[in-house]
Amino acid sequence: MVLTSRQLEPYLRGTILFGIYALAFLHRLYTVLRFEVILNDHDPYFNYQATKYLYQEGMSGFRDWFDEKSWYPLGRVIGGTIHPGIMGTSVVIYNILSFLNPAIQLQYVCIFLAPFFASNTTIVTYFFAKEVSGHRSTGLVAAALIAIIPGFLPRSVAGSYDNEAVAIFGLMLTLFT
Repeated sequence: MVLTSRQLEPYLRGTILFGIYALAFLHRLYTVLRFEVILNDHDPYFNYQATKYLYQEGMSGFRDWFDEKSWYPLGRVIGGTIHPGIMGTSVVIYNILSFLNPAIQLQYVCIFLAPFFASNTTIVTYFFAKEVSGHRSTGLVAAALIAIIPGFLPRSVAGSYDNEAVAIFGLMLTLFT
């Protein structure tokens, strides 16, 4: 049986979208593959420490957390001054993954969270652009652009454990729904 071009189109579109997804994910892993698996800066490390505290103490302990080592010598009320969205997302993903594989570490979830959400943003962007324009090809172009756009790329590389990658995903998901 020979498939016509109209019958092959969904398979081709799916293959292209999967390729864009893979490109977005793998492109953000460059530093991890080239160097080592680490958190890149001070803010990602602080967010990791906050995530670890949230995992160990729970949400009620997190809300009341006063860290005497931050802003030394005064200290800082951490739970009241930061948004726990990225930390809570990481803890939920960590709990799911540790149920499937007990050897997983929370630090690795935090390191790879940004590339995971950035690549998922390509899928949501595809559906959003397709819905707005009415053309599937526009969705593919939009997904390809969000996968490689220079303003989003440095904020969503592996080890960049900050709010931007999850926030852009949430923004696009909100606009789509």
